[in-house]
Amino acid sequence: MIPRVHKRGARTIGLLKYLYGPGTHEEHVDPHLVAAWDSFAPDPGRDPQATHGQLQQLLDQPVQAVAESRRPAKHVWHLSVRAAPDDPVLSDEQWGEIARRMVAATGIAPANDDSGCRWAAVRHADDHIHIIATLVREDGRKPRLNNDAKRSQTEARLIEAEYGLKQLNTGDGTAAQRPTSAERHKAQRQGRERTAREELRETVRRAVTGARSEEEFFGRLAAAGLLIRKRAAPSGDLLGYKVALPDDRNKDGEPVFYPGARLAPDLSLPRIRERWSADHSDQAPSTGTFGRATPNNPSAARRRTASAAWTAITIVEHGDDAVAAAHIAAAGEVLDALAKTSAAHTRRELRDAAFAFERASRSHVRAERGHDRVLRQAARDLVHGGPALGRGEDGATTAMAIDMLFFLITATMHWHAKKGHAQQAAAARQAAEHLRSAYQAAAAQPLGVLYQRGRRLSRPLLQRQTVLLHEALPGLAEQILAEPGWYALAVTIADAEAVGHDPATLLSDAVERRELDTADSMSDVLVWRLRRLADLPADTSGAPEHGTVKHPSAKRPVAPRPTSPNRSRGEEAAGNTR
Repeated sequence: MIPRVHKRGARTIGLLKYLYGPGTHEEHVDPHLVAAWDSFAPDPGRDPQATHGQLQQLLDQPVQAVAESRRPAKHVWHLSVRAAPDDPVLSDEQWGEIARRMVAATGIAPANDDSGCRWAAVRHADDHIHIIATLVREDGRKPRLNNDAKRSQTEARLIEAEYGLKQLNTGDGTAAQRPTSAERHKAQRQGRERTAREELRETVRRAVTGARSEEEFFGRLAAAGLLIRKRAAPSGDLLGYKVALPDDRNKDGEPVFYPGARLAPDLSLPRIRERWSADHSDQAPSTGTFGRATPNNPSAARRRTASAAWTAITIVEHGDDAVAAAHIAAAGEVLDALAKTSAAHTRRELRDAAFAFERASRSHVRAERGHDRVLRQAARDLVHGGPALGRGEDGATTAMAIDMLFFLITATMHWHAKKGHAQQAAAARQAAEHLRSAYQAAAAQPLGVLYQRGRRLSRPLLQRQTVLLHEALPGLAEQILAEPGWYALAVTIADAEAVGHDPATLLSDAVERRELDTADSMSDVLVWRLRRLADLPADTSGAPEHGTVKHPSAKRPVAPRPTSPNRSRGEEAAGNTR
């Protein structure tokens, strides 16, 4: 149940006419009262003799009764209460009781107080009501409405539990503005999957991903086909911007523009500039064997993303709050960039992961920009590296990047949960689920190749790898050996040894970076960690075999479905996320 306190107004009759009217796009159906301060209050919706003016005069009587100097400049209070999409349709009687509880909880008409404000609850749709009240009590005093929005949220949680409705998480005021009913109805009529506000938010967020200047940002917006209006000061300095979809127009045929701040708090021009001011191109991170990502080099960009995500996990788990918040915000940019450049078979899940994580990227902990340069550079490299084909090395490194990002998003979920950020933790959990699905699609082919190569290793080499595993990871070896992914790990160990690495050291380093003893499938995660640490190619479809014994009658084994990202029992108990 979602209560929302709207801006206060000065015209009671104006709001009443809207509530009882057809709506901006004929979306209001059968407007009528479900409750009011007086059970005999006129209902212009159901009583043909009642008028909007009669109800307005009665609501405004306490306001008119006090001296003009004591009247509030804006005396009209407005609260909407909406059921969650999965909730059952409530009766008028149930909505009426919910309205009474809301006006009592917010201070409009406290329980057992006959001198409260006058109010009325109007229902014009199955899933919500609107409560209008005038802000002078019957005794001439002003109501106490401190924290009315927060108190309405608290009451909503109690109502959800008592009515058996979907339990929602209370917000902290940092969420992006929800689409209005009119916007949702308009999207349905136009056959849009999302409202114009949501499409614009996603497009602007992708445009700012990895951008380093206003010129680059606005260039991307124009390239995406958006209409742009800039707001400048008399001096010529740019103060803000608005964007619109070319085909989203009002009744007069004019484009409907949304300021960046109305799309999301962190998409205002001043907040975007904070990212640019902290960027220093001369401090770009080192690149390793595979080099810096360049245009048309998506595999290098994904490998750098995997390394950046893995480093960020420790910072989110153990760093200062402001620094952790910056890395969490930058993680959202990386998800946006990965979704934008992903192949078709992973694009939808990655896009949904980025869309869900958007809520997890903001909180009241103000991000200290600058420390997140490595992640932001990774997002920029993904964009400039070009789209992935979904096969070969870039397809395999996509699976590697998703695997590392999964752990970063999970660490974000725990960070928010510890701080009581319920909505953000839930959003991170949802994003992790989409990443898990995207990983399954991305990893099937490259892990299948490794599995097949591992099954063809000679028995002496497999035995030697088994002994090595027992020596390097004595507490985990038996569980890893029992997993189907062991063959992929065995050939990865052989690949690392073939290029001069000490596999025992690599294994120890991979395990020390994060606990694995409670994971469902440790071998898949170790494969990607070792291949990243050793700078091994992620795609090995053309790699030479290690000590294979071929026989004319040997059958080619079928690769199992990849199981990583791995769900650990500890993580499941903490958040039930995987």
